[in-house]
Amino acid sequence: MFIHHVYFWLNNPTSSTDRDTLIAGLRKLSSVKSIHQCHIGVPANTNRPVIDSTYAVSLLLTFKNDADQASYQTDPDHLAFVAECKSLWSKVIVYDSVDAQ
Repeated sequence: MFIHHVYFWLNNPTSSTDRDTLIAGLRKLSSVKSIHQCHIGVPANTNRPVIDSTYAVSLLLTFKNDADQASYQTDPDHLAFVAECKSLWSKVIVYDSVDAQ
């Protein structure tokens, strides 16, 4: 299993239009065939010292293996998403992980 978790910070963090546009782009992106599971989220209403809720939108993708994830990175739909939506975000952080052996 390959986990790909992406956090997006918006250029205009108070713009619900920008957030909704990004979410719509992510929903289209979720149709990429190599994706096993997809979850699009926004910060939960939790407040503990260990929680960073400064991001606007998160994307959690699972892939069956490294090859599927690599295929996703060059998929035309993924490249189109980046081209169409990159002007919306000021920062992106990606956390990739694989099963512990």
